[in-house]
Amino acid sequence: MKEKIRRLFFNVWTIPNILTMIRLILIPVFVILFVNGQEKASLAVFAVASITDMFDGMLARRLNQITDFGKLFDPLADKLMVLTAMICQGCAGVFPWTAIIIVGVKELLMVIGGLFMLSRNVVVYSNYIGKAAQVCFIAALILSFFHGELAAWGTRLDLILLWITVGLALVAMVVYAVEALRSIRSPQA
Repeated sequence: MKEKIRRLFFNVWTIPNILTMIRLILIPVFVILFVNGQEKASLAVFAVASITDMFDGMLARRLNQITDFGKLFDPLADKLMVLTAMICQGCAGVFPWTAIIIVGVKELLMVIGGLFMLSRNVVVYSNYIGKAAQVCFIAALILSFFHGELAAWGTRLDLILLWITVGLALVAMVVYAVEALRSIRSPQA
């Protein structure tokens, strides 16, 4: 266990990992701004966090700075930021709690599954459906900051995109689970 923890925090100060840490730090900043009614400032923080999400993985691959820390904390930061923003929008009456609960349960199952896979030293990488769902969550959340304006125009684009994204996220979870089971069943080389 000590060796796994040591490996996790080995070479943590890379540009991609620093971007992930910034995203984690931005979560409470987002909440404070949102709760204090500073919607546009909280939207700006969410946008900055989303941009760091785009760049950290790309930079990790390009700079050959893929670390165990990044593999664990990058998706965790993504999930926490999206769930936090969804919960804030649920509290504001913009997003329905049903969607938030579905996504929360899905993410909990993904974390449990990831820990199970980690205990078996099996890595199942994210799939394109999951990446598409993450991008759609970000788009739906950005649109949610304009919920009133969209409703005034007679559209619920933010909510339509949210429900499409919930469906995509569930499909991604099924694909991930199938791939995980395939990895467990295949003989280790």
